[in-house]
Amino acid sequence: MKVTKIFLLLAVAWLSLTSLTTLNACHSKATTTATTAPSQQQTQAAGEQASAEVVLGAARTSEYVPLLKGKRVALLSNQTGMVGDKHTLDLMLENGVNVVTIFSPEHGFRGNADAGEHVSSSVDEKTGIPIASLYDGKSPMPSKQVMDGIDVIVTDIQDVGLRFYTYYVTMINLMDAAVTYDKQFMVLDRPNPNGMYVDGPILDMKLKSGVGRLPITTVHGMTLGELAQMANGEGWLKEGKKCDLTVIPCENYTHQTRYQLPIAPSPNLPNMLAIYLYPSTCYFEGTTVSLGRGTDWPFQVYGHPDMTGYAFSFTPKSRFGAKTPPQMDKLCYGVDLHNLKAEDVIAKGINLEYVIDAYRNLTKGGHQFYLKSNFFDLLMGTTRVREMIAEGKSADEIKATWQDDITRFKAQRKPYLLYKE
Repeated sequence: MKVTKIFLLLAVAWLSLTSLTTLNACHSKATTTATTAPSQQQTQAAGEQASAEVVLGAARTSEYVPLLKGKRVALLSNQTGMVGDKHTLDLMLENGVNVVTIFSPEHGFRGNADAGEHVSSSVDEKTGIPIASLYDGKSPMPSKQVMDGIDVIVTDIQDVGLRFYTYYVTMINLMDAAVTYDKQFMVLDRPNPNGMYVDGPILDMKLKSGVGRLPITTVHGMTLGELAQMANGEGWLKEGKKCDLTVIPCENYTHQTRYQLPIAPSPNLPNMLAIYLYPSTCYFEGTTVSLGRGTDWPFQVYGHPDMTGYAFSFTPKSRFGAKTPPQMDKLCYGVDLHNLKAEDVIAKGINLEYVIDAYRNLTKGGHQFYLKSNFFDLLMGTTRVREMIAEGKSADEIKATWQDDITRFKAQRKPYLLYKE
């Protein structure tokens, strides 16, 4: 077994005013709040008084470039792999790293493909480096030919901390490939914008799928670096084996940091409110209800042509990132969430009131709510929630059923955390 190498370097007194000025181009702004549940006024004050600079793993070239010198490198990244105004790929090339392959996830290397859309392998126009798509509809694993031509896989991609968000699934698949072909694996860590809490049931592994790969809670509250350590340490990789893993952590980050993403992680998560609502509204993907794809507010509204009693309405249209959105060109009646306050959404965690509201409204009129597939159950990670909704349970009653899962998972993940909770 190979030993996992973790570079835990402390952010100390060198972060003086001078060094902050020097390193500003390599930093992303964030706000650290108190670990207790603050009021909105307190949170705003904390943002004004206790702003910090999060140093991304990818910005710490002195820590990882020496480890990559003389090796053939494959980079898993996309449009979010930025350090200031420079892509990590360019940063590596400038520092003499031999990047020979780019792995691209869902939405492609440039992040311009629809959700679930197959993306073909290609060549990066700027560098001429071949792009091996891991979302081409053929296999989620890289070919033997590609793996034989590399020594180490580096991951630098912005996740949003949800079990059904597919970037971590791609990372785990590549860790499996690293085990199979005896390659090294490195994660250049990034903050988790939903890293301040844990919520939802642990995945029933009978429902393992492309939107649920590991036995973790829906909102796991971990960075990709932490999650990679956990998958390695818990024996969740192929045949329970471990890969040769190195994580380059962020600096000046805790799990209570409100990290503002500088770039949208995917086309339909255009702003922070969408990212905060995502744990509550994504379940509409398994229903006939529109969650706003094809509008200015994806994941921030919900509605259906047959929902009644609502003053708010919207019409999904074909657009970038939503070529054929659900209920396209149909007037949908429903609820507008895009004016909610971020801290209120965060405080609620997973809020099934929206799903339950739409379910009751449609079914009382005899209209179909769930898609004929089991996609709702795959997103929930359990069949029990669908059953409880049918039984008339409230959102709070349903949420109470997974509290033991949260307690168990938080204890299980603790040894793998790199950042203060």
